[in-house]
Amino acid sequence: MSKFDDLRAHLRAIRALTKGVTRGLPVLEAAEDPYDLFNAWFRDAEASGLLLPESMALATATRDRRPSVRMVLLKGAGPEGFRFFTNYGSRKAAELDDNPRASLCFHWSVLERQVRIEGRVERLSAEDSAAYFATRDRGSQIGAWASAQSRTIADRAGLEARVAEAEARFEGRDVPLPDFWGGYILVPDRIEFWQGRANRLHDRLEYTPRAAGDGGDGAWRITRLQP
Repeated sequence: MSKFDDLRAHLRAIRALTKGVTRGLPVLEAAEDPYDLFNAWFRDAEASGLLLPESMALATATRDRRPSVRMVLLKGAGPEGFRFFTNYGSRKAAELDDNPRASLCFHWSVLERQVRIEGRVERLSAEDSAAYFATRDRGSQIGAWASAQSRTIADRAGLEARVAEAEARFEGRDVPLPDFWGGYILVPDRIEFWQGRANRLHDRLEYTPRAAGDGGDGAWRITRLQP
């Protein structure tokens, strides 16, 4: 990145920053749909020049309530939920099998913004997983076949040998979706937006689904929380 590009990225970040720190979160009536607000914030994060604004912390827990957290990449967000992909033999997948609830956290530091999402997690269909897998570059597709994620391996050479085997196996043809790899969708029952403000008097909005008979049918209850 040139000095000019670096300066331009900083100016974009400052422009996005002023949307929150000086003005705060929108009034409740102007933010009825949390997905609209999330997508607006995500666009600001992309425009700010942040590296990998789609990075999010994924927290899971075992059946006996032992937590773990790691960074993954968001691969879709909408009224149906938040999507990510992984190896179904990984530690995170095993924990989701035992305890299908998780939380996500986006932290866009230069914008002083954070979004926390909690809910149940479901596997995506093989068709949805295959459609996404086809968009990955070939190296990443080969890597998915080569890595038995979270399993031990003697050394790097062993991993590289597995990569070479996969490359030879699929030479001259498309790499198919592994049956041990695919997507998840987190269906939220709580979304919280956090916007940094001066003097640590931050803005926080919490969205929770309304119960049936209480304005349900996809509506959300919005609560402002103290910092």
